[in-house]
Amino acid sequence: MLTVRSATIFAPLIALSAIAGGGCVQRTLQIESDPPGALVYLNGEEAGRTPMRKNFVWYGTYDVVLRKDGYQTLNKPTQVWAPWWQIPPIDLVAELLPLEDKQYARYRLRPTTEVQTEPEEILARAAKMRTRLRSSRYTKSPKATQESLATEAAK
Repeated sequence: MLTVRSATIFAPLIALSAIAGGGCVQRTLQIESDPPGALVYLNGEEAGRTPMRKNFVWYGTYDVVLRKDGYQTLNKPTQVWAPWWQIPPIDLVAELLPLEDKQYARYRLRPTTEVQTEPEEILARAAKMRTRLRSSRYTKSPKATQESLATEAAK
């Protein structure tokens, strides 16, 4: 049988368990890009396409990589800061409350510029670079280098 005295002891315990059972901090990271639809990698793992929302546990720096056809790959470390109520010892009480921490990251992707380079221009640059390597002890003799340049130029 429940007495008044036992009810006063159990009432705070029941209230605390109800609060603890209903409370939990939900942490979400939302990543958006301009243009949308970029593939997102978080710390080397594929996470989805923008706009995307992902739950996370730890605060700190995330390596964010965004890729989309026709745009330059964006590789940017992103800092996710903890709110004031997640700083110890306040976080012990905050974990019991139904709180939500929403973090946002927005990125702008730059389009790639595809400029077609003529093969003759590439070969001329390669020949110029080879002349710079002639003094290295790892290259062929100057005579062999001149002969190989002449052979490639004739092709």
